[in-house]
Amino acid sequence: MRIIRAVLHEEVRTSDIELVTRSLEETQRIGADIGEGAEIGDLILLVGDLGAGKTCFTQGIARGLGLADYTSSPSFVLVKEYQGRLNLYHIDFYRLDDIREIAELGMSDYLNRDGICVVEWADRALDLLPEEHLLIKFEHLAVNERRLRFEPRGQRYAGFVEELKGKWNLR
Repeated sequence: MRIIRAVLHEEVRTSDIELVTRSLEETQRIGADIGEGAEIGDLILLVGDLGAGKTCFTQGIARGLGLADYTSSPSFVLVKEYQGRLNLYHIDFYRLDDIREIAELGMSDYLNRDGICVVEWADRALDLLPEEHLLIKFEHLAVNERRLRFEPRGQRYAGFVEELKGKWNLR
């Protein structure tokens, strides 16, 4: 992995980070770091085109949470639940075109449980989701190469990203 840039946003005092991964395993390792540092109530929002690495990244989060179950995209069932150190609620809005359908899912039920929520295709419902979250944007650059942009929103996630920067030696 290599850092492309870290940008300080003075108005909210958070740093966005861009990383480039060069293999599926590297993308999963970064996800595992997220899972290891996750706390109950965390909300991780994933945005990117098909094949950009969102599900691969979520598999890494699951590993970081100590989940033995394989994490696949819940595109056909919308939500998959996994039990580990913290429960993982893997939510996918890909098949939902109408924001009203998303509103009727009962997202607050998952956000208030004993685990973390990872939402793929979150851009389809950003207005419905809590303002505080970690948004990660995925861009497919080449075979197995991805750009990940971390955009923390809120104090918890700004601190979380700062911890990750230390772990990744990005200071």
